[in-house]
Parts: sequence; C-alpha cells; structure tokens
Amino acid sequence: MHLFPSLSVLFLCVARASLETKTCLDAEKTCSVVACSVPVTNGTPGRDGRDGPKGEKGEPGQGLRGLQGPPGKMGPPGSTGVPGAPGLKGQKGDRGDNSAIEAKLANLESELRNLKAQLDYTKKLQAFSLGKKSGQKLYLTNGEKLPFHKVKELCERHQATVATPRNANENQAIQKVAKDTAFLGITDEKIEGQFTYVTGGQLAYSNWKKDEPNDHGSGEDCVVLLQDGLWNDISCSSSFLAVCEFQV
Repeated sequence: MHLFPSLSVLFLCVARASLETKTCLDAEKTCSVVACSVPVTNGTPGRDGRDGPKGEKGEPGQGLRGLQGPPGKMGPPGSTGVPGAPGLKGQKGDRGDNSAIEAKLANLESELRNLKAQLDYTKKLQAFSLGKKSGQKLYLTNGEKLPFHKVKELCERHQATVATPRNANENQAIQKVAKDTAFLGITDEKIEGQFTYVTGGQLAYSNWKKDEPNDHGSGEDCVVLLQDGLWNDISCSSSFLAVCEFQV
C-alpha cells in the first residue's frame, strides 16, 4: 500500500527531468548560451583589447597647479625687426680728462720745434760747406760740365731748377758757388732776342757783358754766367758748369 505513493513520486521526477531536458535542447537551436540548471565554472580571462582613439583634451582641473617644468630648447633666431624711433637726447656728460692727451700733444710740439731747429741748423751747415744761400734760395753744384739740356735734367731730378739770378745778390751768390763759367736758367729758344726764364716769365734783372747778347753765328740761345759775374749768350750744345737752385 506504501509502494504506490513512491512510484508516483518517481514518475513525477522522471517526467520533470525529461521536460527540462527537452526545453534545453529546444533552446540550443535558437540561443548561443542557455542558462540551465546544470552548474558551470568560469574560464580564464581573455587578452586585452586594442587601445581606442585618443579623446579630446579636457578642461583644466580645479585642483592645485603643479610646478613649472624646465625650459625647452632655444628656437632659431627671428628676423630683425624694424628699427625703433630714436630716443631722447641725453644730458650733457661731464668733461673728460684730457690731461694725458694734452701732455702728449705738448711733447709732440716740443719735438717738432727741436726737429725744425735741427733742420735749420743743417741748412746753414749745408749752405756754408756746399753752396751759397741768398734769401730763400740755395745754390749748389756737383762740379759737372754738361750741355744745357743735361744741366736742366740734372737739376729737375733733384727737385731743383737751373740757377737763375733775379737780382744782384743772387747773381753774386751763384758766382761764388760756380767759380767758373756756368749755365743760367735763361734762354731765347722760343723767340729770338726775347730772353725768358726757363720756369716762365720775362727777365726782371740782367747783367749782360758789353755788346751782349749778340747771337753770334745765329745759334746762341742759352746764357752763361762768366767768372766776373757778367752774362753772355752761348750755344746750348756747349758744355758748362751745372749749378742748381733749391728753395729753402
């Protein structure tokens, strides 16, 4: 009598299990995963996925600001800007100390005076030993006897001219230097009978010998100073003493 109730319970359990099994089989046809009453265990974690795109920069936070980082590398220099307007003129500065410059200038002036005095002394010695001086002119000779054009070239090479007396004192100074017949810087090569200085200009002084100039033989275009201080016209191709005139 107690057997039937047990069989009833057994059939009920089998029927319930069959129904649940059919339900799960039907569900597998339409769902990838079906939660059944059968317990399962969790699998191992999968790999991390790829990083997504970078999001937009957010608004600054409201917290405390951090310390400023170190300065970056210096960039290339920029182009030169437009010059600015000139500034206002400053106040006049104090006068500089010129004592050192003034002392040097005084020394230079003193040296210059000494050099000038030595030069004047040298000129006096030169005039005394080598030639004769008259006014601002110094007359010198090297003792050579040459044609007139050679005498002229000789004097010009030494930045001088052929001795040319323009008054009696200069005539006497040349006579004392020459002590012989010497060419003077006077000719009438351009216009016959019109004697002029080789440096230009008409004669301002003359000391012709009697009956001279006479242009003897129609070829006497130069002038010589004789030993007695008188003048005579002579051929320019003849050779006579060279006396040069220097400005001092």
